[in-house]
Amino acid sequence: MREKVEAALTEIRPSLQADGGDVELVDVTDGTVTLKLTGACSGCPMATQTLHQGIERVLKEQIPEIKEVIAV
Repeated sequence: MREKVEAALTEIRPSLQADGGDVELVDVTDGTVTLKLTGACSGCPMATQTLHQGIERVLKEQIPEIKEVIAV
């Protein structure tokens, strides 16, 4: 599943990088994906919305086995 998540993040990453941010995959365990938002995304007031309404939505669409996405 980790490879699928990495592939999906590769598609999402350009949108984040366009705004000066990025995302790193930390772990995938039992349907939970742990990510680290970096660059302009870390500390951004919209980071939670980006995580859940953007990244999590896309990952769940592409990989139905994903239950949740969390940021560290």
